[in-house]
Amino acid sequence: MSGAGSLLTGCPYDCPCEPPEHCLASRLFTTFLPEEPEPIYFQDMTSPMPQSRQLGSVGPVFPLALGCMGMSGMYGPANETESVATIHAALDAGITLLDTGDYYGAGHNELLIGRALRDRRDKALVSVKFGALRSPDGSWIGVDARPAAVRNFLAYSLTRLGIDHVDIYRPGRLDPNVPIEETVGAIADLVKAGYVRAIGLSEVGPETIRRAQKVHPINDLQIEYSLVSRKPEANIFPLLRELGIGVTAYGVLSRGLLSGSKTTSPGDFRAYLPRFSGVNRERNQRLVEALQILAAGKGATASQLAIAWVLSKDQTIVPLIGARTRAQLSESLAALDVKLSPSEIARIEEAIPASAVAGTRYDEHQMRALDSER
Repeated sequence: MSGAGSLLTGCPYDCPCEPPEHCLASRLFTTFLPEEPEPIYFQDMTSPMPQSRQLGSVGPVFPLALGCMGMSGMYGPANETESVATIHAALDAGITLLDTGDYYGAGHNELLIGRALRDRRDKALVSVKFGALRSPDGSWIGVDARPAAVRNFLAYSLTRLGIDHVDIYRPGRLDPNVPIEETVGAIADLVKAGYVRAIGLSEVGPETIRRAQKVHPINDLQIEYSLVSRKPEANIFPLLRELGIGVTAYGVLSRGLLSGSKTTSPGDFRAYLPRFSGVNRERNQRLVEALQILAAGKGATASQLAIAWVLSKDQTIVPLIGARTRAQLSESLAALDVKLSPSEIARIEEAIPASAVAGTRYDEHQMRALDSER
C-alpha cells in the first residue's frame, strides 16, 4: 500500500460481534501509512537461542509466536512499514510461527504478511484462521465452516499471502450449523492435496476437540490464556495433554490489560470489552499495579513477567505475542530471560488471582457463542 493514508474497513473482533451497534466492523477506521518507523531495540542476538517447543506435527518452533492481528487496525492505527519491519525482526530473532486470520482487517493482515514474506517464506510457519462472514456494511453475519466454504476461504488466503500452502489452518470459531467432523474432514482433504500442512482448532471445548481428533490429528488449539484467563486449565488443557495436542495461547497480556495499555486510539476494539470498561478498568488496575511490583522485583516489566508466567506453565504452550512494533517485540522477547521458580509462580498467582479480574474477556453475547466456555 502507498500514499499518505489508507482507509480500511473490517471487524476487529476475533469472534461474533452482535448486535451490530457493538460491532466495530460497521465503523470506518483509518490507518495512516507510511510514517517514520520506530528505532530498533533488539535484544542481544549473541545470547544463546532459547529451547524450542514441540507444536504438534509442525515440528519444533520458537517458544514465542507472533500474532499479527494488531497490525491491521484492531487496536487503532498501525504503521504498515513498521509492521513489516517487525515481522522481519521477529523472523531474524528466530520466531518461527506467524498467526493471522483471513478476517483481520478484511484480508489486509494476510496481504501484509504476504508482503513481509516475499523473500523469506522458508523462515516462517503460517497459521490462518477462517470462517467469519460479513455484509457489505462490515457487520458480522455469522460463521461459515461448510466444506465448500473451507475450500473457498483457503483459495483466497493463498492468493493474498502469496504462498502455495498454509502450515496450520483452523476455523476461527465453531460453526453451530456444521458438524465439526465435516469441517475438519474438508481441511483433511486439503492436507492430502498439499494445500495445508496441519489442522488446528480455536476456542472450542473438550467434546468438540475429541470429535475433531477422531477425524484427523489436531496440531494445536488456539485459545485465550493468561494470568487472568485461566479457565482452560480445568478441562481443556488436561485433554490436550492426553491427546498430544499443542496450544497456541493468545491474549497472554489480556489484550494489553496486564501491561497497563490504555484504549485511547481511534478504532481500538478493546473499548468495547468488559475488562476495559468503566469501573471494571479501575478495579483491574489494582491487579496491574500488583503485577508491576512483582515484575520490578525480577528486574522485568509487567508484560515480561506475564509472558514468562505463561511460558512457565507448560512446555506444550506457545504464547502468541501481539507486538505491532520492533520495540514491543524486543520487550516481549526479553521475557524469555525471565526464569520463574515454583515459589515465584505461586506468589504471582496469589497476587493476581484470575478470580479477582473484573469483567469477562468478551461481552455477554460473544461469551455465549464460545464453544470453549460451555
